[in-house]
Amino acid sequence: MTRMRQADADDDNAQPLSHYVGASLDRYFESLNGSAPPTDLYRMVLEQVERPLLERVLEYNRGNQSKAATMLGINRGTLRKKLRSYNLD
Repeated sequence: MTRMRQADADDDNAQPLSHYVGASLDRYFESLNGSAPPTDLYRMVLEQVERPLLERVLEYNRGNQSKAATMLGINRGTLRKKLRSYNLD
């Protein structure tokens, strides 16, 4: 069973992705425990979401970058650049 299907099987009350992102951010802010928050939170969150997104979409498409790029709504060159930036190529 792929990771995506396993996650669905484990969560009978599936929520939209935004629910889990919000809950993760809540936990992150609580874990700061009064310390100064990062100044580049936007970039940090995007990187934390983008890498697993690219990994899972490539996995779903069995490594076919053209199909993955189409699924993501970006061109293949952009996908390849993103893959290189995360050392996923």
